[in-house]
Amino acid sequence: ALVRAAGGEPLVLPIAPDDRDAIAAAAAAARACDMLVTTGGASVGEHDLVQKALGPEGFALDFWKIAMRPGKPLIWGRLGRTPVLGLPGNPVSALVCGVQFLVPGIAVMSGLPAAPPPTILVRAGAALAENDRRFDHLRASLGTDRDGRPVATPFPVQDSSMLATLARAEALILRPPFARALPEGAEVDAIPLGQFGI
Repeated sequence: ALVRAAGGEPLVLPIAPDDRDAIAAAAAAARACDMLVTTGGASVGEHDLVQKALGPEGFALDFWKIAMRPGKPLIWGRLGRTPVLGLPGNPVSALVCGVQFLVPGIAVMSGLPAAPPPTILVRAGAALAENDRRFDHLRASLGTDRDGRPVATPFPVQDSSMLATLARAEALILRPPFARALPEGAEVDAIPLGQFGI
């Protein structure tokens, strides 16, 4: 859905099992594509095989693991001349990383200027705790206050396993690293998700 929203044409490959040869074969099937996007296998567990499978095929890693929540285990590199974006396997993390990396990447590959996803200035619908060293993306609903100003209210539980919360989310409230605590009504930036057809 994100690829289509960004103007791309997705080629969906079969699901590869947790096997190096199967992952390498799936990647080989995408060699004619403009970008290879994987989901899962990007972390450090026993079944996180993307880098191990693609390494012998000529994969060159540019960066891996980012200070972002959700979405820490993200991979970026090249397989020959093909850019490779390895999204986390967790669906919430994959979607948030897709918004922040995949959509802008497709824009640049389409000849558009490099730019982060568009944001809007909203009022926080609840108090926001101080943030740690990771750039946080709080799933939130959107509404308006009595004066018609946009309000984004974060859901109380932000665990990245909460698919129901993601399904109801209309925006991502952006909390930079080490952001101070803010009261309800404070102005913050948010990414509206409707622009991506979600």
